[in-house]
Amino acid sequence: MGLKTGKVRTAVVQAAPAIMDKKETMKIVRKLALEAAGQGAKIILFPEAFIPCYPRGLTFGTVVGNRSPEGRKDFARYYENSIDVPGLEAEELGEIAAKCGAYLSIGVMERDGGTLFCTLLYYGPSGELLAKHRKLLPTGSERLIWGQGDGSTLAAVDTPYGVMSGLICWENYMPLARTAIYGRNTAIYLAPTADQREIWQSSMRHIALEGRCFVLSCNQFVTKDMYPTDLKCYGELESQPEIMCRGGSAIIDPLGNYLAGPCWDREEILIADLDLSAIIEARYDFDVIGHYARPDVFTLLVNDEPHVGIDYSCDLTFEEEEWEE
Repeated sequence: MGLKTGKVRTAVVQAAPAIMDKKETMKIVRKLALEAAGQGAKIILFPEAFIPCYPRGLTFGTVVGNRSPEGRKDFARYYENSIDVPGLEAEELGEIAAKCGAYLSIGVMERDGGTLFCTLLYYGPSGELLAKHRKLLPTGSERLIWGQGDGSTLAAVDTPYGVMSGLICWENYMPLARTAIYGRNTAIYLAPTADQREIWQSSMRHIALEGRCFVLSCNQFVTKDMYPTDLKCYGELESQPEIMCRGGSAIIDPLGNYLAGPCWDREEILIADLDLSAIIEARYDFDVIGHYARPDVFTLLVNDEPHVGIDYSCDLTFEEEEWEE
């Protein structure tokens, strides 16, 4: 599939949710998405775990060998404010995308049974949920509260502006995961994150150069006073700085140059017009999955089959009338 030409306006939303409150966060998403659409954005990206929050600073009462009752209560609250996909909030996000007439991608905590997944949802301008990606491997203490995704959700969405795909936060440090995304001929690479370090910018610029694609990196801006004080483990936040997450969202071109940002220490909607011809120009001398590849030396096998813990070989559910004599 060839690359697209033309231009598209994009928006990266650096903001905070209503922490641990999905109802109020949905109002924030609607307001900010419509604001971005009002500025002409046709692609809108929100940060990792925006609904209901990225719980920075919380341990959920866990130490090696023990989980506290208070921590369990906070986890239950986190779970209750996460969303089902499909579900009511997922449908509302589709309505927001349709109202905006834009491709809307947003990081959510997705419930599946008793497990939470850090998920990136992709909606089209019609409001349809086009794809979702579950984070392959939660980082560090995230593993205490999130499950692992599998290769079946290495999502890629074909748009009028080229293929849109990407990875969540530190998945972007996984060279083979990046290669799998490049293999989709990705033109617009989404990188919602919780990494507020300045060094993260080096990785985003490297990915733009390596993939010869546009990179949209999106983070939250969060202060400590945004946390609800009735959390059972609220005292854990005492040692945290007043600015819990300072952002760093940015939009980068295929040669590693900033088109917008990085934005620090405030909420902001970053806007940039992408000239899609820049991808073609950048791949003239480097195409990581094309003329600069060496499949005779290196190959990558991606297992994109879904993995389930239980696979029933036949239907063991019986209708009531089957038991009647």
